[in-house]
Amino acid sequence: MTKYILSVFVMISLFSCKTETKKTTSEPIIKEKKETIVQHLSNPTENNSSLPRLFSNGKEIYMSWVVKNDTVSTLKYAVFNNEKWSRPEAIISGSDWFVNWADFPVIAENNGNILASLLQKSAEGTYTYDVKLNLFSKEKNQWKNNFLLNLDGKQSEHGFVSMLPYKEDSFFVTWLDGRTLVDMPKGKEQMTLRGAIITKDGKVTQDILLDDRTCECCNTAATMTENGPIVVYRNRSEEEIRDIGIVRFKNGKWTEPQIVVEDNWHIPGCPVNGPAIDASGSSVAMAWFTAADDNARVQVVFSEDNGATFGLPVRIDNGNAMGRVDLIMIDANNAVVSWMEPSGLDTVIRVVKVSSDGTQGKPLTVSKTRSERSSGFPQMEVLGDKIYLSWTSLEKEEPTIEFVSVLKNKL
Repeated sequence: MTKYILSVFVMISLFSCKTETKKTTSEPIIKEKKETIVQHLSNPTENNSSLPRLFSNGKEIYMSWVVKNDTVSTLKYAVFNNEKWSRPEAIISGSDWFVNWADFPVIAENNGNILASLLQKSAEGTYTYDVKLNLFSKEKNQWKNNFLLNLDGKQSEHGFVSMLPYKEDSFFVTWLDGRTLVDMPKGKEQMTLRGAIITKDGKVTQDILLDDRTCECCNTAATMTENGPIVVYRNRSEEEIRDIGIVRFKNGKWTEPQIVVEDNWHIPGCPVNGPAIDASGSSVAMAWFTAADDNARVQVVFSEDNGATFGLPVRIDNGNAMGRVDLIMIDANNAVVSWMEPSGLDTVIRVVKVSSDGTQGKPLTVSKTRSERSSGFPQMEVLGDKIYLSWTSLEKEEPTIEFVSVLKNKL
């Protein structure tokens, strides 16, 4: 009897194992789909296009760029909305422009009015050019083309423009102005920082000197806070310390220039590597490049009081950074920073999320790029749940423009 029971138990066990095995192998194998964090998108530019500039109004992204055809340059723009581009439009063309990898056209929009800048030669000298503005009036449905920003009449260097939407459908504009360079003896030349308001009908008003001694060719950056605009730029002391300076508009007037963080970077020439800044309410974040103490790095600082004071800097690069930074705030406590740095034998564009408490995410490599100057400064903006970046690609015979999206919640 015992043998019979044991035989039955073995038969049931074998039957059960075979049945379970058959059931398991009959279930479909589900492979987990990997989410694409960086997506390369089509864009409306053509071959021989370069120098993209991005501006987001929270609903759409405006992109300007330059197309070169023999000796003629054309400034174009298009609008990105609902994952689609508008038809590209030419703003203006010219054969006497100063087209530069670091000092390139800027675009901004305010309630349907569009403002764009370019640099036009004023004399035969290499660095003699003016800032010309082009304003589209929504009310008049037409462009006012090629009017002067700098009204000094001096054949000198003017450029590195930053612009912001301002009240009453106008724009705040800041730039480096070399009007005093032509009046100074050799070795005593001084670049200056100026600001002005461009009204909705194209008048240059409230032109004012913001700093009487700055670095000659590092880009400026500006943002709007609860108190008004603030401008950051590379300062230049008499001892050739070139750290990042700041001026703020508060209570109807501009503050005296101050240094944001004392890196004490002593360098006798311009590094062509300016700061980036953005604000969210009273919160402000700034990123910049420095090579003080022969330690090339990208740093970020935060402010909780509209840029009046800043916390301790946080380093974000992986070592020996090239800079060419951009920064956007995605909320009051977090910013996303882009920069360029070497990775083995390659040069890459990276982004990282940084929080005001000093914590940061894992740096994300967006793309390979080239270290040459003509690869320019990658641009970055936020729209909805994505970060968008654009830059000049040198991978083909002629320069082209790349445009990608990055999922914000994956940083």
